[in-house]
Amino acid sequence: MPVGEPAPPPERGSGLHGALEEFTARWEPAFSSSTGPRYLGFVTGGTTPAALAGDWLAAAWDQNPMNSLDPGGPLLERETLSWLRALFGLTDAHHGVFVSGATMSNTTGLAVAREWLGERAGVCVAEDGAAALGPVRVLSGAAHSSVAKALSLLGLGRGALVRVETLPGREAVDPAALESALREAEEAGAGCVVVANLGTVDTADFDELRALLALRERYRFWLHADAAFGAFAALSPRHAHLVTGGGGLDAADSVCVDLHKWLNVPYDSAVLFTRRPDLQAAVFRNAAAYLGPLGENPDGVHLTPENSRRLRALAAWFTLRAYGREGHREIVERCVACAHRLGAAVEALPGLRLLAPVRLNVVCFTLARDATGERLARLAEALADEVFLTPTVHAGTPALRAAFSNWRTTEADADRVAAALAHALHSL
Repeated sequence: MPVGEPAPPPERGSGLHGALEEFTARWEPAFSSSTGPRYLGFVTGGTTPAALAGDWLAAAWDQNPMNSLDPGGPLLERETLSWLRALFGLTDAHHGVFVSGATMSNTTGLAVAREWLGERAGVCVAEDGAAALGPVRVLSGAAHSSVAKALSLLGLGRGALVRVETLPGREAVDPAALESALREAEEAGAGCVVVANLGTVDTADFDELRALLALRERYRFWLHADAAFGAFAALSPRHAHLVTGGGGLDAADSVCVDLHKWLNVPYDSAVLFTRRPDLQAAVFRNAAAYLGPLGENPDGVHLTPENSRRLRALAAWFTLRAYGREGHREIVERCVACAHRLGAAVEALPGLRLLAPVRLNVVCFTLARDATGERLARLAEALADEVFLTPTVHAGTPALRAAFSNWRTTEADADRVAAALAHALHSL
């Protein structure tokens, strides 16, 4: 039966062997090589051997990490979160929680920001609703699409997101333009949240944290740092300044980090850190007698929209325990080196044009002439046997992007992609 047509539900089971045979025949050929070293679409890491072992054990033990009445899972999460804090240069002032991905991390962080705005206005949004807040502006230079999605979900509305001008030729916010937007919001009596982008989708650009934190000395706003993959720059001595300037990530009010990107754990896994776990619990508390009291250190069931989830921390614990900071630093620096290597190759190919300098692990490029979406789609299709790239539109120009975040990728893979590009250009 073709993959696209759902099979009727089985009345009588075929047994494990039969199910495996059918999966191998019907579904396995349709799956992408997303764990492979040349899967450079989105920002998708692979799965380290240790992370895979942790994920298997998470399924085998099937723990409920959301409630301390069953303490093993929550305690392991707490240890893993403390390791991640240290990895990203955060202090104990930040409290962490596991979520499914960057979208849920951003949503959770912005929900806490919404409650902070209510605290400033003398209302409890968790009790009275978002309408009690009055006008709200969420300011950002090149916000990820999940931010608008979160604002829709939180009742603030997509219209609350205000795009602030970026620096010329950059995706990083212009601090002067941001100050102007903050001043206007203050004069209008609107509460403000600033979303700092630390690793933008198209070009891995970074807002200048030092400048944003200086603005927070003069204007009152919640600073949410979307560092889904950019937080991993902290592991590299050459790039740590991108997330450590002026107090760094630790000075943010909330921080989003996606672990199934550069930590190379399986889908789905991310974390949200915040300095205000009290407000977080006010938003997400789950008042049910069987869950026990909220307490001074609320269980996970009181800290995110989810009441149920698997022990996501175990895969992260295993890969951190197995390879340490040193091993994960090597992965980050190797991926960055691969991106620079491919970027140099793209610049050397007469049929291609880089759209931005390679700042970290993303190479954004287009055709040197007739750069239409249709021609780029044909180029990506011609490359499909060797590499997977995702399309984008950067500064109005259709483009392709290669994001390096897989633990298996080497410079030989970057060279292979460059050779495939050179060959594919002749077929356009």
